[in-house]
Amino acid sequence: MRQCLVVDDSSVIRKVTRRIMEDMDFAIVEAENGQEALERCKGEMPDVIMLDWDMPVMGAFEFLSALRLSVNSKKRPTIFYCTTENDVDDISRAFNHGADEYILKPYDRDTLEAKLTGAGLI
Repeated sequence: MRQCLVVDDSSVIRKVTRRIMEDMDFAIVEAENGQEALERCKGEMPDVIMLDWDMPVMGAFEFLSALRLSVNSKKRPTIFYCTTENDVDDISRAFNHGADEYILKPYDRDTLEAKLTGAGLI
C-alpha cells in the first residue's frame, strides 16, 4: 500500500487529508511540524508528502532542506507544497527547495485526485 505523510500544524487539515487519501487507498502517517515529519521519514520514507507552508518548530523550507540533506534513501517521495497563498515567489522557492507540486488550501477530493493523477500517483 502506498503511504502518505501529512505534515500540518492544523489537526483539521490533517483529518480532512487523511480521509481523502485513505479513500484513495493510501496509508497515512501524520506530523504536526517539519521536525516530526523528518523523524517519520527517517523511519520509513513515504510515497507522498503533503507539506504545509507555515508550521512551528520547523517550517516547510527548513524541512525540505533537511530532508534532502539528511535522509539517505533511494526512494524519493513526491512532495506537494500545500498553501493558502498563491504567491509566485513562495511557490518558486518551494520548488527550488525540492517540492514537486503545489496545491492551494482548502482543497477537496477532486482537486487532490487531479493533482495525484497528474503526478502519476494514482
